[in-house]
Amino acid sequence: MRFVQEPNLNLMLLLVQLVGTDHCSFNSTQKALGIDDFRKIPNGVNGIEERMHLVWDTMVESGQISAIDYVRVTSTECAKLFNIYPRKGAILAGSDADIIIFNPNSSFEISASSHHSRSDTNVYEGIRGKGKVEVTISGGRVVWENDDLKVVPGSGKYVEMPPYNYLFDGIDKAETTYLSSLRAPVKRSRATS
Repeated sequence: MRFVQEPNLNLMLLLVQLVGTDHCSFNSTQKALGIDDFRKIPNGVNGIEERMHLVWDTMVESGQISAIDYVRVTSTECAKLFNIYPRKGAILAGSDADIIIFNPNSSFEISASSHHSRSDTNVYEGIRGKGKVEVTISGGRVVWENDDLKVVPGSGKYVEMPPYNYLFDGIDKAETTYLSSLRAPVKRSRATS
């Protein structure tokens, strides 16, 4: 995310390129390993189940992005960044689309007592909002419906992500002045004691 100052309106505008999650959930017993030393706290929180709802409620419901932008930041741009577009992130002939049916008029409440993670906590505990994924279709099968996860263990497929996505296009044509500025000497001053 980048914050851009609009000089004439004196407003902060939020530009979102994409939204993802580094879901790495730990339960309260595991987190308690760091009770006497914070360096021992396992790093990570939940987020994969909550992401689509939170982005809709926070960004679309508030008018900060459109429904089309929602698809872009939660799907298309992620697939492009990971170099798997249009295999993922598009509904096209030959694409391996995972499709959601999203109800913008439905509501949600996040709770550790109802999420599908094996953690006994949820960093978003108690958050309520508008907009909810009601059905998810993956590989032609309904895997989520009526708040019920219908995934068969072992049914997932590895998706290879080749290196050098679109961000690398033209990197070899970078301005020589820019590249030479990266090698500029760093001037340091000595601290006096």
